[in-house]
Amino acid sequence: MSDLGERLRARGKRLTSQRERVLAAVGRLGHATPDEIVDAVTADGGGAVPASTVYRALDALQDLGLVGHTHVDHRAPSYHLAEHATHLHVVCRGCGWVGEAPLSVADELVARLDESLGFASDISHAAVHGLCRSCREAAGSAAAVAAAAPAAAAAPAAVSTAPIVKDDR
Repeated sequence: MSDLGERLRARGKRLTSQRERVLAAVGRLGHATPDEIVDAVTADGGGAVPASTVYRALDALQDLGLVGHTHVDHRAPSYHLAEHATHLHVVCRGCGWVGEAPLSVADELVARLDESLGFASDISHAAVHGLCRSCREAAGSAAAVAAAAPAAAAAPAAVSTAPIVKDDR
């Protein structure tokens, strides 16, 4: 009996071939949208699987802590093996490049959110949007940043050391 099978049964679920195939596809793909996972499962030689079955399998595998997802844009989430959640994503608004940064780059943010708001952050689910070096250089650094994030253009360029303001809503 596999560990996955035991974990599923402990939650009243069964280890189905579809769930195994979905988990294997996520592992092969690294980061993938549900549609890409559907395509990979369909192409793995095990027969067609309805998209709804893949979505349900992803939900079950996420509930078990085996897969996670990140919203790198406003479209479909990108799924990955949970053991791969050791970074946050950076997404270029100019060219669409997606990169990874170690979670430690956000340690100060996480600590300040905890100190100021008592909020325990899970940044492994985060995507930070901006402009990559190439797009900044191509368009001129300051102008490119302002164009990519109009709301942020009015903010000071330096990182503020002011405490985070608590929202009492």
